[in-house]
Amino acid sequence: MKNTGRPQRTDGETTRLRIIETAGALFGSKGYAETTSKMIANEAEVNIASINYHFGNRDGLYRTVLLTAHDRLVSVENLKLLEQSTGSSKDKIYLVIKNLLASFGGEEHWHTRVLSRELMSPSSHIEALLQNELAPKLSIVRNIISDFTQIPVENPALTRCLFSVGAPCLMLMVAGKRAPGPFKELSKMPKEDVIHHFFNFAVAGLEAISAEYAQSTDKTEK
Repeated sequence: MKNTGRPQRTDGETTRLRIIETAGALFGSKGYAETTSKMIANEAEVNIASINYHFGNRDGLYRTVLLTAHDRLVSVENLKLLEQSTGSSKDKIYLVIKNLLASFGGEEHWHTRVLSRELMSPSSHIEALLQNELAPKLSIVRNIISDFTQIPVENPALTRCLFSVGAPCLMLMVAGKRAPGPFKELSKMPKEDVIHHFFNFAVAGLEAISAEYAQSTDKTEK
């Protein structure tokens, strides 16, 4: 048999990944409160002891599912590569928005449903999500926006810029294509049109804030 050079997964790792996938689908469709360890074990064709062995308990499994879900939305590794790339900061902002809207309007995956539920009704596990996944990613995006606007990363205006760029994308992710009204209208539009609009809107706002900051800095220095 030809050796592909890809390391083979152990039985334990395969089982662990199957539990995560199964739990993610159940948490996404039924919610955390309505999903029991027994349900997950039955669907994953494992026993509850296996869940406890790999994750400690159902809480540990849910935290793992949350972190996995956010990593699939946008990984810190990809953001680091984007930040270090030779493209312009404007191009990088476009790619950030494109990544955030990658799943909008298409087939819904469990990772978007799980994150949507957690954002709409935060559990006690959201702190782990914020510290382990969101914080390092926001730091990278903050650096990219700082480079584009020339506003220092520690300036409060940059935090507002960060939310202005990311919040509309997250709102679409939370709403999904099943939401009524304008959300459903947007989900039927070509994805590239939606991405292009959000990008143009974000850049126009950032340029305005950048000009305002530069003007206030000039006045202070005079």
